[in-house]
Amino acid sequence: MKRWRTLRFDFRAMASPCSIQMDGQDERAMRQAAAEAITEVQRIEHKYSRYREDSIVSRINQSAGGAVIDVDAETADLLGFAHSLWLMSGGLFDITSGVLRQAWDFRAARLPEPAVLQAVLARVGWDKVERSGSAVRLTLPGMELDFGGFGKEYAADRAAAVLHSHGMRHALVNLGGDLHALGARALPELQNDTAWQIEIQHPRPDTASGKPSLAVLALQQGGLATSGDYERFFIQDGRRYCHVLNPHTGWPVTYWQSVSVLAANTTTAGALTTIAMLKEADALDWLSAQGVRYLAMRYDGLTLQN
Repeated sequence: MKRWRTLRFDFRAMASPCSIQMDGQDERAMRQAAAEAITEVQRIEHKYSRYREDSIVSRINQSAGGAVIDVDAETADLLGFAHSLWLMSGGLFDITSGVLRQAWDFRAARLPEPAVLQAVLARVGWDKVERSGSAVRLTLPGMELDFGGFGKEYAADRAAAVLHSHGMRHALVNLGGDLHALGARALPELQNDTAWQIEIQHPRPDTASGKPSLAVLALQQGGLATSGDYERFFIQDGRRYCHVLNPHTGWPVTYWQSVSVLAANTTTAGALTTIAMLKEADALDWLSAQGVRYLAMRYDGLTLQN
């Protein structure tokens, strides 16, 4: 009789440390499933990375202000998803807003010149994108699409789907903190239906206290994602400027230190955390209306959850 065991596969993708962890009895099948899941993550990264000249996103961006680009069904579906997020967020989730990085230099810790910011803002706006069936066109030169708002989360869901297709029922995909749980833990020494225990990073960790985590959340099935103001930021004159930028104003959000969301899948969870950060004071009412669980820390350190 084969014994239960845990296997963990570490790799790097999308500029992040990643891992796949599985409980199972068939080591060979687990290794094969993990290899194919990692290949799927790499496929998505190659296809949608704006850093690769041969990606479909780069091809669309290079044609901004010019020709229509025909895309495949997967890409058309993701563009449709981006459209639905733009609508449900009141235009706050906008995959054309990546160009705002041209105005903000977080490494140099420098505020943007007003004229530069306004010039870049003129090229932001999902309503400036033309779509018809499988065809897409960016109407203004210098416009860009950036799938960074859900690409890694989508890859986590696709990796989990590959594992499921191989019969894996007790697995955790972690792509740089965006997670998809495929069933509970399954080791005999654990109680039945033991959830994966996920540490949520504290946005202002106090290492001296020995408590670098904000909380530990139980994840048994579905997606978990976190957005925060601590990933890329600088502080000037006592104010924190983070990389989560409002596409309407071009300026960073300030209300939440972090927002974590648990949803049916990682793609949804990731999109909802981003929208919550952008909605600022209205975020929790909006998340409650979506019917999802959340954990959020406000600008003053107050933690709220449901």
